[in-house]
Amino acid sequence: MVRRMSPPASKTQAPVAETGARQPSLAYAWYVVWALTAIYMLSYMDRQILSLLVGPLKRDLAISDTRVGLLQGLAFGLFYTFMGLPLGRIADRRSRRGLIALGIVFWSLFTSLSSVARSFWSLFLARMGVGVGEASLSPAAYSLIADYFPAERLGVAISVYYMGVFFGSSLSLVVTGIIVDLVAHTPTVAVPWLGTMAAWRITFLFVGVPGVLFALLAYTIREPVRRELLRSRDGRIQQLSFSESLVAMGRRRQSLVGISIGAIFQAVPTYALISWTPTYFQRLHHWTPGQSGRGLALLLLIFGCTGMYAGGWLSDHWQKHGVLEAPLRVGVVSAFGTALMLPAAYLLPSANSALWLMAPGIFFLALPMGTSAAALQRIFPNQVRGQVSALFLFLLNLGGLTLGPLMPGLLNDRLFHSEKMLGSSLAITIGFAAVLMLLAFRATYRFYRTHSSMLLATVE
Repeated sequence: MVRRMSPPASKTQAPVAETGARQPSLAYAWYVVWALTAIYMLSYMDRQILSLLVGPLKRDLAISDTRVGLLQGLAFGLFYTFMGLPLGRIADRRSRRGLIALGIVFWSLFTSLSSVARSFWSLFLARMGVGVGEASLSPAAYSLIADYFPAERLGVAISVYYMGVFFGSSLSLVVTGIIVDLVAHTPTVAVPWLGTMAAWRITFLFVGVPGVLFALLAYTIREPVRRELLRSRDGRIQQLSFSESLVAMGRRRQSLVGISIGAIFQAVPTYALISWTPTYFQRLHHWTPGQSGRGLALLLLIFGCTGMYAGGWLSDHWQKHGVLEAPLRVGVVSAFGTALMLPAAYLLPSANSALWLMAPGIFFLALPMGTSAAALQRIFPNQVRGQVSALFLFLLNLGGLTLGPLMPGLLNDRLFHSEKMLGSSLAITIGFAAVLMLLAFRATYRFYRTHSSMLLATVE
């Protein structure tokens, strides 16, 4: 039995659960989750489109593996991380669905503009624009889902939302692979209004242009009543200033930092795997882009989504039985399984044996993707959830999104000096990150128990 600690006394405010307002049905709450998942899927299609275009990119733009890694990671992540902070504050104060819809239009526009980039730097700037748009989504989505679901269901709900990572990555791999294979013998294509362009560039238009329709989907989501708001002693809802929001976050800083560091080192293997595995199969096992895209897509859909759901279910199950640090335990289990399975997969001699070992490795890697975000929603009051989510994503992407795609390319260029050593570069990146993930999540247990008890004691 975990002992619940009393929160520190507050003279002015305390989190309270909203009462008296009609709560939406569970069926509609799940509709919201699936609508947000579909939007997240679109965002990951836009984000991961480069993973099957490494060959044409290097040839047409005359760039190295390191620069490919920068385009897949830093170019997108630079503004994605920094813009998330002000956008998270907007999500705490304004319409969350309106913010999401505007972001969709913005990132779809810049994905389409990527088709006309003629140099490394012009494509770098276009990818930055994609990052700005996508920064609006997850802070608002986490906050919406937390208001639609009780705490004991939040792990599964956000894990389902996070399945958009694998739905989008898989669809991007399949669609891009098919297009690249189809145009392999057609070097240029005439596009209305844009003129003649390299055939592989039309993949950006194929993914970017339909994005506007998803903005309409965002407007089918109703804004729920905000729950667990901080109120003054006379019952009025507090509108926290930025400094007051920082104070609220500072009270739980150990959990915020520990979970963020653990999530960073979960994201490094995830982004490394998604960004470089198709190229690994093409370089070392001579698969076509279509074959490598379909192979990885199947693994992500089956084992990634299953692992993500299992992680959410396990976290909620432990939570119901009084294990306050349940989301972090999921992270520790993930780190063990990832370290044992995934690095070895990239060192096996045959493609089939690599796939067999990648399957359970991806399952374990996916376990904490949703539960890490849900863990923070469980310990913070409503007024700062968007900002906390944005800060979490800032740290997550500044580290994970930057290092994951970059490290394998950098090791190839600087350590091994060979494109054929990509498997070893991936193994080193994933194995080292998994060990650090385990240490970070385990070190945060005690702090998270305390911070969970603080919020639970004030709302019950």
